[in-house]
Amino acid sequence: MTSSDPIRIVVADDHALLRETLCETLLVEEDFAVCGVAGTGEEVVAVTGATQPDIVLLDLGMPQHDPLDTVARLHRVSPRPKVIVLTVHDRADLVRRLIDAGVASYLSKHVSRKYLVTTIRSAHEGQGVTIAVPGGFTVGGGAEQSIVLSPRELEVLTLVADALSNRQIASRLSITEGTVKRHLRNVFEKLGASSRMEAVRTAREAALITPESSYL
Repeated sequence: MTSSDPIRIVVADDHALLRETLCETLLVEEDFAVCGVAGTGEEVVAVTGATQPDIVLLDLGMPQHDPLDTVARLHRVSPRPKVIVLTVHDRADLVRRLIDAGVASYLSKHVSRKYLVTTIRSAHEGQGVTIAVPGGFTVGGGAEQSIVLSPRELEVLTLVADALSNRQIASRLSITEGTVKRHLRNVFEKLGASSRMEAVRTAREAALITPESSYL
């Protein structure tokens, strides 16, 4: 795939009107192409396997569809696509399980067109996890809230939650203490936190790290 190729997207939702609206919204963007649509869990797995898209927009409430199982099957039929959940469900435990299963982003269906478009491009470029659920988290204070942490930042924060020092984290990840501190500065800024404890607490509320971590 070259930089001039469009981002190929599969749209999966059991509501035909919403599917059509999403497709129309995406096709306004010159760098997007809809390569398939689906209305059930079985259909999205089949369409993804046949078309090998870059992005799958996945609704949670479709027939023949257990979200965690569907995500696992999508990754089996095609390791390529980034899965973006687009849903009305905002349970923190469900967010965390889906992120652990490899979902790239978790968005409320109430997000704006611009936000959705930006998230698709960010996911395609591998720019960390995005979560946006109106009113669901205590980060940012706006009606549309998001947290974007890189995979390395999530690793560092998880080890902080396990009560490891900067030196121990550096040794565990084979990086320097200075790099650990830089990652933590980024995490603090993104989470609006002023301490390690506050960062861990906020990340748990946003389901970015598991509540079983020992810190606090």
